[in-house]
Amino acid sequence: MRAFFLLIAALVSLAATPAMAWGAYGHRTVASIAMKNVTPRTRAEIRRILHAAPELLTPDCPVKSLEDASVWPDCVRGEGWRWAYTFPWHYQNISVCKPFDIKAKCAYGICVTGQVERFARLLADRRLPAEQQLEALMFLTHFVGDLHQPLHVGENEDLGGNRVKADYGIAPGLNLHWIWDGPEAERAISSANPPLVRRYSAEEKARLATGGVEDWAKESWQVSRDFLYPAAFGKLPCDGDEAEHVVWSEEAIQKAIPIVDERIERAGLRLAKMLDKALS
Repeated sequence: MRAFFLLIAALVSLAATPAMAWGAYGHRTVASIAMKNVTPRTRAEIRRILHAAPELLTPDCPVKSLEDASVWPDCVRGEGWRWAYTFPWHYQNISVCKPFDIKAKCAYGICVTGQVERFARLLADRRLPAEQQLEALMFLTHFVGDLHQPLHVGENEDLGGNRVKADYGIAPGLNLHWIWDGPEAERAISSANPPLVRRYSAEEKARLATGGVEDWAKESWQVSRDFLYPAAFGKLPCDGDEAEHVVWSEEAIQKAIPIVDERIERAGLRLAKMLDKALS
């Protein structure tokens, strides 16, 4: 019982922090999947680029691995005076109550889909100094993860569920976005069988590492529209009747697990494919 109340306290304290897609555990898992599945040459190039980390001058956000790189763009939010201009790059709020439009909420490429494409091009540019390639590597790794979190794309004028107070089963005091970033993702990843971090077969890669940035965004939007919002509200709340407080039930938790696992797998394998293209 004491452990249960400690868990609730931890969840409540985490809910008070800014939302980060998939949380650190999810982002690091995406990066680990990618590292397991890139070519040896790409892996060597990643390690070469990581040597430029001291040039970043972000000692509070050290980067020694691709896993560290995957959380760096959220870590530097602590220095808003320096990095605030990057904050809108993490998401693209496309309404689940309107037809999907990849151009929505992305003026001048200031959104997650625009930045994934931008940083992929920057990473592939061998003319850039190593520290600029490292920034491109870190943002690309992080934003591919963000793009696969459904509430970083599909939403209902509620900041991707951040304005929706929600209980995670019997644990109170969270919001819908944070549930998907944290406890739902952690439960799905930790219970996956086989483990998500592994070397995938050619057949698995052919099935999961498909499409381009617009396809990935539409997948996330569809998960929000077809599953996530109906599971939270009992229906797709498109008539201005979205409740301010919901319960993410045990039934929803269980149904979400395979969806989350596939989103993480796809993100990791698609990232690996992008890194191979840019660096090999």
